[in-house]
Amino acid sequence: MGNGGAPEATAPGRLYGVGLGPGDPSLMTIRAAKVIAEADVIAYHSARHGRSIARSIAAEHLRADHIEEALIYPVTTESTDHPGGYRGALDDFYETAAARLATHLDAGRTVAVISEGDPLFYGSYQHMHKRLAHRYPTEVIPGVTSISAAAARLGKPLAEADEVLTILPGTLPEEELTARLASTDTAVVMKLGRTFPSVRRAMERAGRMPEAHYVERATMSGERTDKLADIDADTVPYFSVAVVPSRIACPPPVAPASPGVGEVVVVGTGPAGPLWLTPESRGALAAAEDLVGYTTYLDRVPVRPGQRRHASDNKVESERAELALDLARRGRRVAVVSGGDPGIFAMATAVLEVASQDPYRSVPVRVLPGVTAANAAAARAGAPLGHDYAVISLSDRLKPWEVIAERLAAAAGADLALALYNPGSRTRTWQVAKARELLLEHRAPDTPVILARDIGGPEESVRTVHLADLDPNQVDMRTLLLIGSSQTEVVRRDDGTQVVWTPRRYPEQPEK
Repeated sequence: MGNGGAPEATAPGRLYGVGLGPGDPSLMTIRAAKVIAEADVIAYHSARHGRSIARSIAAEHLRADHIEEALIYPVTTESTDHPGGYRGALDDFYETAAARLATHLDAGRTVAVISEGDPLFYGSYQHMHKRLAHRYPTEVIPGVTSISAAAARLGKPLAEADEVLTILPGTLPEEELTARLASTDTAVVMKLGRTFPSVRRAMERAGRMPEAHYVERATMSGERTDKLADIDADTVPYFSVAVVPSRIACPPPVAPASPGVGEVVVVGTGPAGPLWLTPESRGALAAAEDLVGYTTYLDRVPVRPGQRRHASDNKVESERAELALDLARRGRRVAVVSGGDPGIFAMATAVLEVASQDPYRSVPVRVLPGVTAANAAAARAGAPLGHDYAVISLSDRLKPWEVIAERLAAAAGADLALALYNPGSRTRTWQVAKARELLLEHRAPDTPVILARDIGGPEESVRTVHLADLDPNQVDMRTLLLIGSSQTEVVRRDDGTQVVWTPRRYPEQPEK
């Protein structure tokens, strides 16, 4: 620098987020050890007691001339009098901690924020990263996660083939945990400790307890592994996880209701693909050893190694039910796959009818609900079923047309909105025209009729016509009809879309 010149600016230091692995210092990466050795400042988080697990893992790599920055949380799980509450106290702490590290970085020092596990996986470092990485040169050194360590210590694969692994914090609401555990193939629940009782209940309610394992302090001193069902909640620390491993690699144990008897679960898959499937149904399909169903509905269910599939056409419901119950009598876990909701013109009735006869009375049967076609179609159109409505099948294959006609007339006379299933097929071509004729005796010609076809599928279409203009030639077995009541409205919105809705209020009837 020449005389009178401005001082040269100090180049900013480099920020590192360093993952240390699950606890055993020998599981640190070579890169992590090198960065720590070369850093000027070592920062780590700890509770108010001052003991840092991250520092203890990295201890052998720390030098006497390292500048250490202990970032001590003002609160952990206890309450606080901070005006912003618990979150406000932590946000203030992170801002202060980031400012302390920025002082070193501005002075040109290299700062390594060490974190157990992986820095960006539920790690404390990520709060510094969000506040500093856009301001300084930054590098994140990945580390072995506690999840990988837990699976390794159990000796059980986490996922195989197309299985989906779900990672859940135990702090989620119990209902949410239950739904996610029921719907996924494999799972790891972290952050146990005080959350363990609700996690345990969620495992039980989701039916995953027989598969669940417990790992405490994986690779660290005091490590413990066991079946989750055998763990005393009072002994569970924060550094523990629950693991539901691969069902393919580790088939769950069969726990039949009685010796030699499995179970039949009738599952509603909704009107189309997986977006319409409930978490409970998804879990039941994954847990089944045998799938029984109409070929079209079975094709919606992903193929899983080890599962047996028994497909048939759509006219042998009793035979399908008997096959499922026979398999369950031999100890198999069977899912009968049904479209829509299994209790609405679907397989639940057929299964329960056969299950009420000998020799199937002792076979456990459960029915799981699904999104039915009427509700799916109504949602696409708006809310045409927003008030009282009736659901009627126009198929006269299992009941005479005279019964159908009486019910149509009664429902129409009561001014109910209608959802008409099975309106037509290649062999049933006159029912829609006859139904239109009957309905026009009770409804105005301009009553809205929604033709909902292939809802949720690739050929989905939703059209609204007047009852008088309903063309039977535009109706097939993949079409569902929604007939409005006298109060149903059709409204064109400002964006050009059309919505159909039936108000929940009904006009008062004059006294007779």
